[in-house]
Amino acid sequence: MTTTETQATAGALAALAAEAYVFAYPLVTMELTRRQMIRRPAAQGGAPVNTFAHIPATPDAGFESVVSPNADTLYSSAWLDLSAGPVLLTVPETHGRYYLLPVYDAWTNVFACPGTRTTGDGAGEFVLVGPQWKGDLPDGAQRIDSPTSLVWIIGRTRVDGVHDYPAVHAVQAGYRLTPLGGDHSPCTDDGPGPVDVVTAPVDQIAALDAATFFAMAAHLMASNPPRPADAALVERMAQLGVVPGEPFDWEALDPEAQRAIAEGTAEGLARVEAAGHRPRAEVRDGWMTAYDTGEYGTDYLQRAAVTVVGLGANLPQDAVYPMSRVDADGEPLDGGHHYVLHFEADALPPVNAFWSLTMYNDRQFFVDNPIDRYAIGDRDPLRFNPDGSLDLLIQHTTPGPDAEVNWLPAPEGGFSLMMRLFWPQQPVLDRSWTPPAIRRIG
Repeated sequence: MTTTETQATAGALAALAAEAYVFAYPLVTMELTRRQMIRRPAAQGGAPVNTFAHIPATPDAGFESVVSPNADTLYSSAWLDLSAGPVLLTVPETHGRYYLLPVYDAWTNVFACPGTRTTGDGAGEFVLVGPQWKGDLPDGAQRIDSPTSLVWIIGRTRVDGVHDYPAVHAVQAGYRLTPLGGDHSPCTDDGPGPVDVVTAPVDQIAALDAATFFAMAAHLMASNPPRPADAALVERMAQLGVVPGEPFDWEALDPEAQRAIAEGTAEGLARVEAAGHRPRAEVRDGWMTAYDTGEYGTDYLQRAAVTVVGLGANLPQDAVYPMSRVDADGEPLDGGHHYVLHFEADALPPVNAFWSLTMYNDRQFFVDNPIDRYAIGDRDPLRFNPDGSLDLLIQHTTPGPDAEVNWLPAPEGGFSLMMRLFWPQQPVLDRSWTPPAIRRIG
């Protein structure tokens, strides 16, 4: 083979490795996250396989473990292993309280979502069944077929403040998982790759070398098969030595191939991180809104980009999160100024569940303030104008006792705002409604 041919072959391998890295990034991230969370103590949101971990409270201004925290719902998380048999998911009657239990496959796609929008507020039973399983299921339970053996449920249950915690805890206690037959003991054989309960998964995956990354991908694809639409890429990945369910033998590759695959892996990581820093979103009136979440088809880069910045993203039918860092004139939001977010009476956020507006500082964490208010929305006792319109006041200092009911406190410096639209109505989904621009008034 000539030098030119060798270079062409190496270039093709590097390009394929970059493509394969982007493709497998969500799968490997999910596994690293699972390994960490099933080993964490309950106080840190951990729980064994096939067991719920319930978060009992919303974060406060001292919480800095996860960016853009949520003050609207309490979380319930569970990692399932369906390789030994189905798992029964039981949900309670919620008495009108909104909840959703999105179920993610190993590739981060939402393939089911029991909850108020899809199954109502009544008690129910759902059996999650892994690939190619055959057998009898309990009478009356709804079957949900999972495309992968690894499954993540990350539930959200509406909470209306600290006083509402006991009622939400009662609902959370009603979320139960029951393995149906087989050996469902906690997994002890994780396969290749690290087991690290401290380092954030996004940092762990960035530190993986090509040999470890693709060894993990090949191992995981055995019980978490790619979709039929992925077949062409999966077939080409065999040129790298990556075959679902077969050990990835890095040492069997010649040095030139190793260098090319390592270069492609670095390029793949760079693509993912760049896409994560520039998320695909529609921008209108200063608000950035992402609609391509929860289900990605063959849009592998979008899937990986969402994984790196927001693992566990909802389907837009369940929640849409517009975000803004600028005012109506395109100037950065800053606590040195006063702002108003004005909704006309006929243009309030169109949702079937509820909406909120959350304040974050320049690091995307909650803002400490004298009234301990991190978000404001339609569950608060808002004061509407005589014509039915609504003004939300956004500023660092109090607008006065009579106006504090509509006040969202801001920090002294830069900040951002995020709306949460749970179970959005069609005007949100067809993009005919977006939040109004944030106007500076002082």
